[in-house]
Amino acid sequence: MSQARITSPDASAEYFFEEGCFILELSNSVDDPALSIARARVEPGCITRLHRLAHQVERYVILDGEGWVEVGETVAGPIKAGDVVIIPAGASQRIRNTGDRDLVFLALCTPRFEPKDYADIDPAPMDRGNLGD
Repeated sequence: MSQARITSPDASAEYFFEEGCFILELSNSVDDPALSIARARVEPGCITRLHRLAHQVERYVILDGEGWVEVGETVAGPIKAGDVVIIPAGASQRIRNTGDRDLVFLALCTPRFEPKDYADIDPAPMDRGNLGD
């Protein structure tokens, strides 16, 4: 990183990502390749696609709501605000909103997230109607 700065993301820049959740990039720049930060939002009753990131260790910091997370073959369980989920590079992952309000979390990736490293491995066909969009 070349210099100190403050960034203020525009909430209207949130977009629906093919994974099945809404994303607002908070920090993801070639100027700071060590880390990216995104706010993810999963609507009630929705689940993200089973996927993996090729090179990034990802951490979910749960900010609001409740859900169920699956990581690889070894971790599956309930999550709530305050929990941190650590996802090794290459591990399969998905998260389901089991509550009645949006499940909101930060996704911190090291090194920074790049779309080319995302792989959808869900055997089910994509059905956006079940993803809440």
